Amino acid sequence: MTRIAIDCMGGDAGLPVTVPAAVEFAQRHPDVQLLLVGLASEIEQSLASHRDAPRDRIEVVHAAEVVSMDDSVEVALRRKKDSSMRLAAQAVKDGRADACVSAGNTGAWMAISRYVLKTLDGIDRPAIATSIPSQTGATTMLDLGANVDCTAEHLLQFAIMGSALAQAVDQRERPSVGLLNIGEEVIKGNDVVKQAAELLRASQLNFHGNVEGDDIFKGTVDVVVCDGFVGNVVLKSIEGLARMLGSMIREEFKRNPYTLLAGAVATPVLNRFRQRVDNRRYNGAALLGLRGVVIKSHGSADVYAYGFALQRAREAVISRLLERTAHGVAQMTGLSAPAPDGVRAPEPPLAEGSTGSSL
Repeated sequence: MTRIAIDCMGGDAGLPVTVPAAVEFAQRHPDVQLLLVGLASEIEQSLASHRDAPRDRIEVVHAAEVVSMDDSVEVALRRKKDSSMRLAAQAVKDGRADACVSAGNTGAWMAISRYVLKTLDGIDRPAIATSIPSQTGATTMLDLGANVDCTAEHLLQFAIMGSALAQAVDQRERPSVGLLNIGEEVIKGNDVVKQAAELLRASQLNFHGNVEGDDIFKGTVDVVVCDGFVGNVVLKSIEGLARMLGSMIREEFKRNPYTLLAGAVATPVLNRFRQRVDNRRYNGAALLGLRGVVIKSHGSADVYAYGFALQRAREAVISRLLERTAHGVAQMTGLSAPAPDGVRAPEPPLAEGSTGSSL
């Protein structure tokens, strides 16, 4: 049984999204137990409208406070110690849950998760990682906003964690890693990027070399590494471009009766295209480097998108992402420290094809 703690109050919509998504997810996966964390009376009221909810696998955990999207990290961390966000992370720390998910304030979620769960030995900073659609399937990219200023050593750690994620969840036997740069040549980039490239070449990772922005969508490598400032700009640019293209395509098909007819004929193709590039299907970013599985959903996620964040949490647990990350970090850094509290000791990577199904 995979246990997932959900911050039901987080996100732009809160309960109207998190509770229906949780119920649908529990119905699809009988091997999942959910802890719905938040204002208990409001959660129960929302659950009452879902008569087919598997209540034997859904537990409501009361939290007296809510971290808003506008709260500062200090307020979330020090003044709201009984928040739904805090208790969801604490459930993982206490062993009541195997993973936790929130669509709330990203900065607060990162700070609370790091404070409650702590980082793995050998990791200085957690990083946000997610999958981006490409011509070959999907590209794992990190960091996407957790760390604005990074050293070369931090970028190396991101590469180790991203490689572990691609290996565990996407079943890539030896994931290729690329360092995002303004050119493929070794002489390109700032001092930090150049130093990071040297560290990556000297590591045991399958380092491809420098990659450019278009390589993300070509699928040139399995993992693309960058600092959080660049990664967040890239991610928001992708989301904005997708919305613009969708709007422009709709406008063109509605231009006159002939284009409307053409749109009707092209509907099957357009629907398949929309499904392939639908950013909701890629919702759910992993906060790597922590002593627990932590997933961040997009704040504006709807029920459909939030379901994919929950799916990502489930797959991360099934594929033993935490143990694999700890093992990968220990292997790369030469550490032999014990496993994180409440986590099984790191094991060697499983043979190809023996992990859970990919996302």
